[in-house]
Amino acid sequence: MNPKPYKILFLCTGNSARSILGEYLIRLVAGNRFESYSAGARPTGKINPIVVRCLKEKFQTEASDARSKSWEEFKETPFDFVITVCDNAKESCPIWPGQPIIAHWSSPDPAEFEGTEEEKLNATFQVALQIKRRIELLLSLPLEKMERLKLQSSVQEIGSTQ
Repeated sequence: MNPKPYKILFLCTGNSARSILGEYLIRLVAGNRFESYSAGARPTGKINPIVVRCLKEKFQTEASDARSKSWEEFKETPFDFVITVCDNAKESCPIWPGQPIIAHWSSPDPAEFEGTEEEKLNATFQVALQIKRRIELLLSLPLEKMERLKLQSSVQEIGSTQ
């Protein structure tokens, strides 16, 4: 029998790019081990179209149902992991019920990329690869067997990998 999936929340400020990449990429690589969500401190209300295109073209993952939402929507949800993917979200991250493992995995913001559509897509793809690699490192940890402090430190350490 499979253990219940871990609940993970990816946070950034606008919930339009990096946190969306985290939410959808973990679904792609983790199968049913994780239930993924994303939210923002100040959601923009829209998803960056380059992010949706990147997920579709580079990862064959459909994200047309993604929506930008506030972390207020999840304030009562007990998560196992909360990952901030931007520095602003890290600074203003609220206290979460259930004492989740909290880590910061900063990545460049695709919303700030300049250039042609193709240049923006390629830069977004690089951010997506970084997030995907970090997710793969998370998945490689023996989560069920690790003591909490070691798990906390290991998940935090993932954020320093490029």
